Amino acid sequence: MGGRGPAVTASRVDVDSDQLGNDLVALVLTVVELLRQLMERQAIRRIDQGDLTERQVDEIGTTLMLLDQRMTELCEQHGVRPEDLNLDLGPLGTLLPRS
Repeated sequence: MGGRGPAVTASRVDVDSDQLGNDLVALVLTVVELLRQLMERQAIRRIDQGDLTERQVDEIGTTLMLLDQRMTELCEQHGVRPEDLNLDLGPLGTLLPRS
């Protein structure tokens, strides 16, 4: 039949590169915060089970404190508030537990 397919028009999306960069930083920090919280919960479970030596417990505590401090520094450095990292997943609630 030699008919033509639907016309495809090129559309241009205006993207603010600064905003895109800020959103990407916030997304990366969100993923890092999620992983940090998961590691913290796992460490607490292992401590509660008594699987760790006193030295290991001290090392875990120090590491988690340093990670928390570094996350705070990164948020401040990039102008991201910690509450901005908690994505709203609609009916599922929020990504991270509320503090």
